[in-house]
Amino acid sequence: MSNYAILFPGQGSQKAGMGVGLFDVHSNLLRDTTEEVLGWSLEELLLEGSQEDLTRTEHAQPALYAVAFALWRSVEEQLAVPPAAAAGHSLGEYTALAAAGAISYERGLELVAERGRAMAEAAAEGDASGMAALIGADLEHAEGVAARRRDDGGRLWVANINSPSQIVVAGSVVDIEWLVENARSLGIRRAIPLEVAGAFHSPFMAPAADRLRRALSATTFEPVDFPVYANATARPIDDPASRLEDQLVSTVRFAEMLQHMADAGITTFVHVGPGDVTAGLVRRTVPDAAVHVVSNLDDVAAFANDLSIQ
Repeated sequence: MSNYAILFPGQGSQKAGMGVGLFDVHSNLLRDTTEEVLGWSLEELLLEGSQEDLTRTEHAQPALYAVAFALWRSVEEQLAVPPAAAAGHSLGEYTALAAAGAISYERGLELVAERGRAMAEAAAEGDASGMAALIGADLEHAEGVAARRRDDGGRLWVANINSPSQIVVAGSVVDIEWLVENARSLGIRRAIPLEVAGAFHSPFMAPAADRLRRALSATTFEPVDFPVYANATARPIDDPASRLEDQLVSTVRFAEMLQHMADAGITTFVHVGPGDVTAGLVRRTVPDAAVHVVSNLDDVAAFANDLSIQ
């Protein structure tokens, strides 16, 4: 039995040029299927498009899902035993469910594309909103500040618990600006506005959750090959459709997920996908764990030579 978990990144890890080499190894997934589902060329976007175009929510989400899943396919071919668990940061939860066999790659891509469009429209059509990362504030303090602001008529919520020292809040532009300007007087060293389209993982995304519900209700989820932990509960997913809908308007409890996996016996975490964000979060949250990063095909080859988790 294995003692490692795989982790998939979320929006923000996209980078122009990602996926180089994967289009030849997984041509059917990344060329044929993606173009048929999306109606546009993923290869052209990643290898010829601009970073600005890739960063658009409706493009970034399916692009990250596709590249991360293709990398997983390459990793999976090298493994002697399957992982003991999986998780993904926000969008990455869909990749984790596809990797675990709950949904097909194609259906996952369809859901992610719909999710990206729904979130982009909710951000564009609703009140102006955004997010900010808090420096020098733990979860209890961040929740207290957000609650007091709501008591005063504001709209501010904790959106991401990424690690014990990395909290992200979401709210209206007015509330984010207030937080940035008054951070020190609120006992926060600094609040840094994030370059995002809206207040993700907060009630601002309710219209997107309503729209996504229709697609999720039409999806048949199969039993998973290994447990997938949910962002909204930090526990293994029992009802994928409900958990994925909740995820849009609920706090991402990534640090809690990591800790629960460690408590369940996971000693090694493998980031699979562009960048290395989840690996950094593991190091901050479960410092004694071993961490691997597989962000491109060269990393797959190097990882295959490390037999410590097989």
